[in-house]
Amino acid sequence: MQTTPVDLRSDTVTRPTDAMRAAMVAADVGDDVYGEDPTVRALEERVAAMFGHEAALFVPSGTMGNQVALRLLVPPGEELLLDADAHVVTYEGGGAAQHGAIQTRTIVSPRGLLDPAAVAAQVRPAGWGTVVTRAVAVEQTHNRGGGAVYPLAVLASLRALTSEAGVALHCDGARIWNAAVATGTAFPAYGAVFDTLSVCFSKGLGAPVGSAVVGPAGLMPEARALRRRLGGGMRQAGILAAGALYALDHHVERLAEDHARARRLAAVCADVAPHLVDPETVETNIVPLDLTKHPYDAPTLAARAREEGLLVSVVGERRVRMVLHLDAGDAAVDRAEAALRKVL
Repeated sequence: MQTTPVDLRSDTVTRPTDAMRAAMVAADVGDDVYGEDPTVRALEERVAAMFGHEAALFVPSGTMGNQVALRLLVPPGEELLLDADAHVVTYEGGGAAQHGAIQTRTIVSPRGLLDPAAVAAQVRPAGWGTVVTRAVAVEQTHNRGGGAVYPLAVLASLRALTSEAGVALHCDGARIWNAAVATGTAFPAYGAVFDTLSVCFSKGLGAPVGSAVVGPAGLMPEARALRRRLGGGMRQAGILAAGALYALDHHVERLAEDHARARRLAAVCADVAPHLVDPETVETNIVPLDLTKHPYDAPTLAARAREEGLLVSVVGERRVRMVLHLDAGDAAVDRAEAALRKVL
């Protein structure tokens, strides 16, 4: 009988727990396009309060959450500043340009973390025939940065300079839950530095579907219209929102377990080949492997790992990523360690 592989490609591969499924089955529902789904409304109110904001809007995906938020902040033909490896410009299909007519200008940043001084030097004011900068976006944690966490002090510096320049600050907070648990930062402290956030329930928290746009109540009618225009208006969506609510109740603090297991696998990789990863840089649940000095390129390593029952993500010609999650417990990590020691 073939053993199911250990899947560390992403924290999006999780299955709802039995208790989460039960909560979803029992959800009280209505038509959310009419604003009448009580479970969706409860989720939106809870998430807004968690981050100290006035309102939130449930959307099907993190990509839609980012795209809606950015269109609230940046008019067509104007500019968004962000890191060159950000999810918004790497994995969202050019949506900012195609759907929002937003110009993006990127800054190459170590581990994907924008330096406030570099941002200050690039902000363009109105006038002089230039494209005006309307918003800056950060990613917390940073996916392609290996789960790197923006320190709160850096975010506060970005907030100060954007406020002075009259520029909005958006957070792609797909894994902001991981950042909060890893650093002990309260969610309202994160919320206070951003004009808008997009937070995701289907990554580290293990819900099957959904994200939320968080921001001022005055922006939510437009956000709802944009969601509908992008095809994100859902009907009895409370079934999905119930999974997200369950995740907020039960799956936030346990993220520390994923972080510990990620550090364990990083130490294994460094023990086999020290050039692959510095375990000290593994802050959350993502383990990035740099194969620049390794005999295998990323596709070859991924293929060999698959043969040993381990699935990893190829994120570059010589870059591989492993992501720890709700469905990868200690037994799975034991198997992953054994596979890595064979293939590295």
